[in-house]
Amino acid sequence: METRAGAPGAFARFDLNRVPTPAFVVDEIAVRRNLAILAEVKARSGAKILSALKAFSMWSLADVVGEYLDGVCTSGLWEARLARAHYKGEIATYCAGYKAADMAEIVAISDHVIFNSPMQHKRFAEFLDGSTDVGLRINPEHAEGEVAKYDPCSPHSRLGFPVSQLKTEHLDGVSGLHFHTLCEQDFEPLKRTWDGLKPRIAPWFGQLKWLNFGGGHHITRADYQREALIAFIQQVRAETGCEVYLEPGEAIALDAGILVGEILDVFDNGMPIGITDISATCHMPDVIEAPYRPAMLGERSEGTAIRLGGPSCLAGDIIGDYRLPVPAEVGRRFAFLDQAHYSMVKTTTFNGVPLPSIWLWNSETDELRCVKEFGWETFRDRLS
Repeated sequence: METRAGAPGAFARFDLNRVPTPAFVVDEIAVRRNLAILAEVKARSGAKILSALKAFSMWSLADVVGEYLDGVCTSGLWEARLARAHYKGEIATYCAGYKAADMAEIVAISDHVIFNSPMQHKRFAEFLDGSTDVGLRINPEHAEGEVAKYDPCSPHSRLGFPVSQLKTEHLDGVSGLHFHTLCEQDFEPLKRTWDGLKPRIAPWFGQLKWLNFGGGHHITRADYQREALIAFIQQVRAETGCEVYLEPGEAIALDAGILVGEILDVFDNGMPIGITDISATCHMPDVIEAPYRPAMLGERSEGTAIRLGGPSCLAGDIIGDYRLPVPAEVGRRFAFLDQAHYSMVKTTTFNGVPLPSIWLWNSETDELRCVKEFGWETFRDRLS
C-alpha cells in the first residue's frame, strides 16, 4: 500500500492532548499559505481559480477562501446551496447526472451549470433562461491517472462526453468546455492532456468563452512546476481566446490538517495489534478505497511496527502498520497527516462510530477553537 506523504509543518509542535479524540485539526495559517500560492498563480497567469467543495467544504473558512480565489465549484444542489449561503464569488456546478426536481434551483444559484453529456443539456434546456453560462464536460480520451478506477479517462468512463463523438450541434448554447483528468498530479500530465485534446476542439475556439481544466492539480506542493503552469495558461488564453478556469480541491488544504486519535486496546496476534478510535472505513475511507497508507505525525523509522485499525466490526477496517512515536499503550495519542481534504467530507457513522470533532488552529497565535462537535443524534437522525 502506497504511503501518501504529508508534511508535519507547524503540527510538529501541536499538543495532541489539547483536543478530544477523534478530532480533525486544521491550521488556518497553512490554508492561507496554500491560498496565497494559488492567488499568485491566478494573478500572474490570468486564470480564474475556484475552490472545489467536494474536497474541502469547511465553510467556517469560507471568508478566508473568498479573500484569495474567484469562487467555488460544486457537485450538485446541496453543495451549491452551501456555496450560495457562505462563499463569495462565482459558483460553477457540475454533476454527472442532474435530477429534474433540482434543476430550477441549481440554475438560480449557479453562474455556470456544466452538463455531463449533450443529452442532459438538451433534456433540461427548458430550465435555462440565459441567466447562467452552460458548460459541457468532455472526456479527452487521454489517460494520465495512476489508479485506473480513479481515472476519468479509463475505458467506459461515465465522466464526460467522449471528445471523439463531439459535433458542432452539441455545442449549441454551450459557453465552455470542462475536463477533469488529474488526481494529485503535477504540471506535465496536464500539458500532455492538453496537447492531445487541443487539435480535437480547435474548430470551436472561436465560439467558446471559457475552458475549465478541472481539478487534481497539486499546485501548492513544493515541487509543483508553477512557473511552467503560469506560462502554459497564458499561452492557452492567447491561442484560444478563452478564459481559463482551474478547480483545485486538495491543493487548498494540502498539509493543512491532521486527524488525532487514541489507542483503545493493544494485543498480540502474530504482531502487535492496536485498536484506535479512528476508523479507516468511517473517517478515512480512501485508505480502503484508493488504497493508501496515510503518513503519521512523528512516525519513527525503526522499531517494532504495530497494526492499527478502527473500532468497527468490519474486518477490513485496517489503517496500516506503523512505528509509533509514542509507546504502544492504551491512552496514547497519535495523529495522521494531511487529513483536511477528502476526509472530513467523506466521514460516515457506520456501526454508530462517532464522527471526529472539527477544530480550527492558528499556528501563529496558537488560538484553538472547536468548530463542530457531533453527538449521537447525528447517527440517530440518519435513521428512522
